[in-house]
Amino acid sequence: MRDRKSCFRHIHRGGFFVELKPTMLQERIATLDILRGISLLGILLVNMFAFYLPMPYIDLASWFTTPSDIVWQQNLDIYVQSSFYPLFAMLFGYGLAMQWQKAQSREQNFYAIGLRRLSVLFVFGLLHAVLIWWGDILMLYAFCGVFLVLLLRLHPIWLLSIGIMISGVMQAFMLFVVGYINFNTKIDEYLDITSVEQAITAYGTGSWVDAFMQRLTDLSVQAEIGMWFVALFTILPFMLIGAASSKWRLVERARELKWLWFGLAVAGLANGIFIKSAPIMFTRTYLLDYLKVYIGGPILAVGYTGLIVLLCLLPVVPKLLSPFAKIGRMSFTMYILQSVIGTCLFYQFGFGLYGKVNVATGVLIAVSIIIVQMVVAEIWLAKWQQGPLEALWRKLTYKAKTKVG
Repeated sequence: MRDRKSCFRHIHRGGFFVELKPTMLQERIATLDILRGISLLGILLVNMFAFYLPMPYIDLASWFTTPSDIVWQQNLDIYVQSSFYPLFAMLFGYGLAMQWQKAQSREQNFYAIGLRRLSVLFVFGLLHAVLIWWGDILMLYAFCGVFLVLLLRLHPIWLLSIGIMISGVMQAFMLFVVGYINFNTKIDEYLDITSVEQAITAYGTGSWVDAFMQRLTDLSVQAEIGMWFVALFTILPFMLIGAASSKWRLVERARELKWLWFGLAVAGLANGIFIKSAPIMFTRTYLLDYLKVYIGGPILAVGYTGLIVLLCLLPVVPKLLSPFAKIGRMSFTMYILQSVIGTCLFYQFGFGLYGKVNVATGVLIAVSIIIVQMVVAEIWLAKWQQGPLEALWRKLTYKAKTKVG
């Protein structure tokens, strides 16, 4: 029989005692995995633009000319864009902190395993970016995750405070920059026509080699050195907030803390949607555009999280959303699979749809991909307990032979 203290541990949390127990699979499916699955849908809806448009070289908000495309793009800008990467980053931090707490309960050294796990993730991301799609996010998550691992021993109030402080420093600096430009200056429409034509030629009519060379060019723009620095101020804070939430077990204790989640849902949805709608309701200025992405996006992410957590308290909702939970359990595999499907659909060596679909069709394709992934996840998880890439990631992390099931 396992040592009792490895299963139950009382830890002081800001003036009250919380009994930490191993996270039950049902708890994870009902909350965290559903959130991950819904995040995958939101991320795919945004990534679709980068699959079929020369995204690094255009201003998306001024690219479309037909009324229907403009309306679809604006709605995605308000309700999806810049709101799901913060949510996924918080979930990443939440999960990493759960692993740290599990290691602590077993009196294991988490740091060596955690850093090895992140190193493997970085390599996966690099291969993904070079061989499949230039818009990879895994490398950034692994990079920021290293700093998170080094801070995980801190009390959750410190994790939360550091996350808010880092984000606040960036906000203050960027608002100074925006103010220097002039708060009310109307945004100039950005278009690098030469690079746009090169991307359309490589992806739309070129071979796999042409697409590969263009992918390296796009990656050099996406992964420039400044991006790594900016990630510490735009991704790491959300990971820290997620880790603090994990140590406080905010999702597991959702029923007890339902009024907290209700407040977060109402405030997040109302304020997030208003801030993100401002550039569309009013004149699109540098200030409003900045507030939309870096303030409104994360606030709406918190609102979405609160809403989903509250809905999952209703017994019927986790059952209805179980398909999202299934793809959430395989989020790593599903993220890479989305890139494989996207490039095969749009690049010339596949179905050659690059630049040939409108925004509504792109949304329909994204939803269709998610539905296919739900079916795949249902079939896979009926036989195995984790996705194939998750199993490989675990095997490489622990340097041991690990079964998929």
